[in-house]
Amino acid sequence: MDSTTTFEAWWAGLGVAATTGLRILAIAGAAWLLIVVLQRLIRGFRMRLSAHMHDREQIKRAETLARVFRYLVAVVVSAIAIMLILAELGVSVAPILGAAGVVGLAVGFGAQSLVKDYFTGFFILLENQIRQGDVVQLGDHGGLVEEVTLRYVQLRDYDGNVHFVPNSEIRTVINMSRGYAQAVVDASVAYREDVDEVIDVMKAVGAELRNDPGFSSRILADLEMAGVERWDDSAVVIRCRFKTAPLEQWNVKREFLRRLKKAFDARGIEIPYPHLTVYAGQDKDGRAPAFAVRSLNAAAPAEAGIAPSVRH
Repeated sequence: MDSTTTFEAWWAGLGVAATTGLRILAIAGAAWLLIVVLQRLIRGFRMRLSAHMHDREQIKRAETLARVFRYLVAVVVSAIAIMLILAELGVSVAPILGAAGVVGLAVGFGAQSLVKDYFTGFFILLENQIRQGDVVQLGDHGGLVEEVTLRYVQLRDYDGNVHFVPNSEIRTVINMSRGYAQAVVDASVAYREDVDEVIDVMKAVGAELRNDPGFSSRILADLEMAGVERWDDSAVVIRCRFKTAPLEQWNVKREFLRRLKKAFDARGIEIPYPHLTVYAGQDKDGRAPAFAVRSLNAAAPAEAGIAPSVRH
């Protein structure tokens, strides 16, 4: 009789455990299914919005916000599922939530940078400072924005290196892909060159590039000449710029410099290189001492053991 009672109690307990396990599996499966459905709905809604958008900037912003919303959906649904599973296991959720509040306050003081990451990331997204696909400079880090979350910004630089920049470390944002860009070009020519002639050549090359079918869509306005920018040690620097489409400033600048080099060569305009003038000083009578100059054929006598001739 006792063994029968024990078996029935064990069987009843097994049934309760099996029922609890099935409920936990149902909660986990429902949570997973809900996350998948909501993320697909968000992705579909974003695609429908993008289909009616013609502005590239708005499309990139919609993609960034959709990515963040999918992340939030996964976090919130997972948290609710964990609380329901704990309740099925007989763990009281109310004390845990109360303790979580206290622990959260302590963690908030101890991990202020993490909290700051989320707050800064929220305002970065709200103010539309950074979007996926932008090229930005964040302090010492720069590159193409691959991902924006509430905690960090993922960049990939020109060398292919990936930078993870915490949002709390972002002090300033330099966005090089908003609306339009400027391709600034500094051309250095020798002091003997006619500045007006050089400017005319640069204008002609700029007009040619502007009318090129391969670059006409990238350049938004005619070449803007700023004029003589400065005098360097061995060159006169002349500055100009193109107004270009976002992210096209580097391609336009490279092509303009390539064509400008050919135009300068054809016109005989010198592109100087740094050189040094040696000054030997002068005596009290105002006379400068002579330099010893070796003749061009001095190497041959030297090799034969004959002292080279020296001219003064």
